[in-house]
Amino acid sequence: MKKSSDFEFDDLQGLLRFGYGKLTDTCFMLLNIANVDLAKQWLNTVPINSAITKDPPPDTAVQIAFSVEGLRALGLKESVVDGFSDEFIVGMAGDESRSRRLGDVGRNAPQRWKWGGNAAQVPHVLLLLYARKGNIEAWRKTVEGEHFSRAFLLLEELPTLYIGDIESFGFHDGISQPTIDWMQRQSTDIHERDSFSNLLAVGEMVLGYPNEYGQYTARPLIDPRKDKLATLLPNAKNDPAWKDFGRNGTYLVLRHLGQDVAGFWQFLDKVSDHMPQKREQLAAAMLGRERNGTPLIAERIPGIPREDHWNDFTFDQDPNGNHCPLGAHIRRSNPRTGDLPPGVNGFISRLIKILGFGQRSDEDLVASSRFHRLLRRGRSYGPALAPEDAIKPDAPASERGLQFICLVANISRQFEFVQNAWTMNSKFNGVQEERDPLLGNREPLMSGEGTDHFNCPGQSGPMQKTSHLPQFVTTHGGGYFFMPGLRALKYISALPANGSDSHHDEDQEPDTKSYSQFSDSAATH
Repeated sequence: MKKSSDFEFDDLQGLLRFGYGKLTDTCFMLLNIANVDLAKQWLNTVPINSAITKDPPPDTAVQIAFSVEGLRALGLKESVVDGFSDEFIVGMAGDESRSRRLGDVGRNAPQRWKWGGNAAQVPHVLLLLYARKGNIEAWRKTVEGEHFSRAFLLLEELPTLYIGDIESFGFHDGISQPTIDWMQRQSTDIHERDSFSNLLAVGEMVLGYPNEYGQYTARPLIDPRKDKLATLLPNAKNDPAWKDFGRNGTYLVLRHLGQDVAGFWQFLDKVSDHMPQKREQLAAAMLGRERNGTPLIAERIPGIPREDHWNDFTFDQDPNGNHCPLGAHIRRSNPRTGDLPPGVNGFISRLIKILGFGQRSDEDLVASSRFHRLLRRGRSYGPALAPEDAIKPDAPASERGLQFICLVANISRQFEFVQNAWTMNSKFNGVQEERDPLLGNREPLMSGEGTDHFNCPGQSGPMQKTSHLPQFVTTHGGGYFFMPGLRALKYISALPANGSDSHHDEDQEPDTKSYSQFSDSAATH
């Protein structure tokens, strides 16, 4: 049995294991490489935090990730780049079809973004700095060092501001996170786990390890016989003759989201007839939780204090959304389903469902959650604005929102699936004409049908329909990045400039490959 202490935490960037929540001050920088040689010298010395547990915990941290253009600028060969996923290579705003699926249309359209909306705006480097309160500026100066300003061009410093354990709308945040199975104890056999589990295979978040399909996600592998620098890299676990550039790395998804806090609470106040209790109930229904974090489903679990169920629950006891509406944000972001829908017991019923027989016309099966989880690491920005102040006509105006960050091993199956099939889907879970009440855009469907509605059961029983929802969240920028393992960082910093082949033996045989035959890139659920 593999022990947690045996895992290669020393090669893992710490953000994959820690949220750095106690390091409340942050500085997120979007950079372009101005001088390749100086950039590599800096990379070779920057103190990137690993995932090793330290006692006491560090007072500062620095993490780094690269866009595909950043890797190219640093000299990564195109044959290695080709081993990454298509989503990473093309980019978040790389084609209209992807933008449509992600909901990046209308006010969210990439041409309106502050950064990342076209190839020229995609930064080479994302640098994440963390420090205890009051220490971020000193830490930034230490990290940058002497030659940083000549090595990099600062494109954008993303705003961040710690406002406690809430997000900008005022709800308790950071409650629902998957637990990574670092000890690799849980089975990944498909359909073996009927019920929801919060424990996920390492390969769902970290490249180079088996995922929930029991497979290895595609990533670049390098033949050490053709590339002398590849000796810096770990062996591929599923093919030890090759070196694994992706192992202990992950994809980092970043979205700069603006939140209209005053607009949100003023709208709810208006449709609630200016009744505070009714306003709070509608807000909780849209999120699926009360502002203190208590899930609305908690009252369906008898005999245990409500606070014990902030994350330890499923929606099996509320299949019709009588307590937590079917289109609520928390149901869309994590339906908490097992491999089979509720009520499937025994071999015969399992076989019927697997083969697709016996399905009622009103039965909307939601994909198993464990194949689509995200590890969130975002930070809010803008000053806190309490609902009581937000509803006032003279509510203080300020830019507020979230620097949404999630870590995944498969951008398409995880982030893009959740964003498209769950968040922006107007027919998720059987609902009609509504997208995520918080995150969704309100663009009409191609048929002309509106999507600016929200349905929730009323206190007296009949369904209550809230119409003409404004758009509360707007995308201001975004990009896909690769956060490499620490050995891969050493490999990058040792590369010749401009993808030169000077460190390769002269041979016509390919020196890199992507292990697509072992990948889950084509698997859907």
